[in-house]
Amino acid sequence: MPRPVVILFARAPRLGTVKSRLARGIGQRAALRFYVGTLAAVARPIARDRRWTTLLATTPRGARARWDRFVPAATRRVAQPPGDLGRRMAGAMRRHRVAILAGSDIPGLRPADIAAAARALGRADAVFGPAEDGGYWLVGMGPRRPSRPFAGVRWSGEHALADTLANFRGRRVALLRCQPDVDTAEDLAALRAGR
Repeated sequence: MPRPVVILFARAPRLGTVKSRLARGIGQRAALRFYVGTLAAVARPIARDRRWTTLLATTPRGARARWDRFVPAATRRVAQPPGDLGRRMAGAMRRHRVAILAGSDIPGLRPADIAAAARALGRADAVFGPAEDGGYWLVGMGPRRPSRPFAGVRWSGEHALADTLANFRGRRVALLRCQPDVDTAEDLAALRAGR
């Protein structure tokens, strides 16, 4: 199997532009602090790992940010493609034979998860990291993938993983461990309580 490309999606850390659902419950400054802390804790160790090539896919286009606070300076940065989340994900993964994509705002995401996804792609066509809310925190695909892997997906809800898996019918799919995604104040409280 070729060396995988790991694509971390990241939004420029600006007050009022990150974690909007979380900000409704805890305020914009606290949501920004959570996002910046999580981005640094997740992105740097993954980008430093030499088992894969890491790309930081940023949005919005042209946003200025000090990305070297979060990833090594040598980490290649690319703009996220335009469109809704599904189009951006498909566009980012399309150019790579083996690609693993994850959000940079998943508190429990570690290099071990990326390594597990890469191993799974040695025997499966796709791999997903399911989230407790019905979505997913990671998707990986090998060369045998649907032409429209994210078509018809109801994002930000309990159906996101099921809708995506329907697009992979007839292909071998592996699932990683389930972990929480922090989108709301309740999610953050549960994470801090260790639930």
